[in-house]
Amino acid sequence: MRRPAPLRYVPYREVGAVPNIVVDGAPLASTVLTLSHWPVNATPERFKRETSTETVLAYVEGHDPRRLAGVVTNNHFDEDGLFSMFSLLQPRLALRYRGLLSDAARAGDFGVFRARDAARLCFTIEAHADRRLSPLPRAIFRGSAAQRVAGLYRAMLPRLPRLLGNLASLRRYWLQQDQHLAASEALIDSGRVVIEEEPELDLAIVRIPDDLPRRTVWRYLQREAAAVHPFAIHNRTRCARLVRIQGRRLELQYRYESWLQIRSRRPALRVDLSALARWLNRRERNGRWHWENPMLELAPRLMLGNGSATSLSPELILRALREQLRGQPPVWDPYDWVPPRS
Repeated sequence: MRRPAPLRYVPYREVGAVPNIVVDGAPLASTVLTLSHWPVNATPERFKRETSTETVLAYVEGHDPRRLAGVVTNNHFDEDGLFSMFSLLQPRLALRYRGLLSDAARAGDFGVFRARDAARLCFTIEAHADRRLSPLPRAIFRGSAAQRVAGLYRAMLPRLPRLLGNLASLRRYWLQQDQHLAASEALIDSGRVVIEEEPELDLAIVRIPDDLPRRTVWRYLQREAAAVHPFAIHNRTRCARLVRIQGRRLELQYRYESWLQIRSRRPALRVDLSALARWLNRRERNGRWHWENPMLELAPRLMLGNGSATSLSPELILRALREQLRGQPPVWDPYDWVPPRS
């Protein structure tokens, strides 16, 4: 019997009418199988898991994707997308590293992990995807966003086996974030950073000492500054709505879990906080509050300018926020959304 041809990666915009498998994203008109945890998708129910990586691993455990299509693709690059695609292209090796890949996929998407190596693997991939730190060819970071996605997949797919087997030797890529994470965990353990949960609102309030300096972190392959590493917070609370308060700096963020279909729980549905942003801006003297689109952003935030201190009492803002979370109707439901087809 003739063996199927090897599966290969083709960039999302170059697939055209070729039958393909989409991982960790939205299907094309030519897609014959979707393996994803994205909102309302056609992933077969028996394979659905918490992350797209775990979904793919469940599929390849008993199925040969080459019998369906010769091409795998995805519309964005991140850890879960990389691990998903790798698991489809190299299933035997992926199943060997199943625990690490599954754990690291949750770390990359949700900021939660069991083993420290899962967090370190994410930090290493984030460093490779950062043009200022990456050992990859500079040409990968030029051109359009779609060209960068394609370049990163082509470079990282063959490198991933070395990363999986040699994390200790790659500490220059993960050490800085790992130290920040360890320090953040210690601050929570000591009680200097306090996480207060309000389960009825799926809300956690994180109170951070005013004198704690902010440090660079990478979340969803974007640089940002945080006094407490997001992994340390996300690993200590399941609440899908987070408020960070540091002195008179306050920021609300919806976690990524509330944008997706996840299997472990149903996070509180996202509500639109535009009215709250307008209410704050009528009273604020230190700048303007910005509310990111809760339907388009993976982890939308309500924040003042570039993280400036507010002229308002944080407790006043919290009271207004609770009213909005209780009273506003949902504007996003990942189980009731029709994705566009390209």
